Amino acid sequence: MSDFTQRGLFGDAITALFPSKLIDASDLRQIPDTQEVLLYPDSDVSIILEILERVQSNDHTDAAKFHFESLAHDNSALSSSVGEVAIIPNDREDLTPSPVVLYGSQVVKKFNRERGDDVRILLALYRVEEKQVDLVLSMNIPMRSEAGATSDQEFLASKEVFDTAVRSLRIVDFGLFA
Repeated sequence: MSDFTQRGLFGDAITALFPSKLIDASDLRQIPDTQEVLLYPDSDVSIILEILERVQSNDHTDAAKFHFESLAHDNSALSSSVGEVAIIPNDREDLTPSPVVLYGSQVVKKFNRERGDDVRILLALYRVEEKQVDLVLSMNIPMRSEAGATSDQEFLASKEVFDTAVRSLRIVDFGLFA
């Protein structure tokens, strides 16, 4: 298991466990105020936490699929598919909503490459209904690209990181969504 540490996001209004080796992308480039982006120093895997306007669907599974398809659109995906969607009950004492977790894949052309990269997308949706906010945590794992391939073992290790972050994510200050 990776060396995890609790990381404060959005000025410590949100906390979650992540590998300590992750790099804050804002140290390298400008990131929108509504996003936190974490990068691995040794791979193309990235983790993004984004504050978005709540989609109108009351069905949480449909809302997660909407955000996944929006991500496919933003990525100019050649194709996308949803694998599994599940709700993970929040069994902690805090008010963080139970996340809806979606596992899917997209074929995305990057950097003017000839072929599309096969990217697995792990997405967790936290619906903060009283603030009209959808908090979306996503992890992008390139499985096959011109730069190389990710082994099943490496994918499972990334999925473990994602699952740990999802289960540990805690909204500490709901004033963030004012």
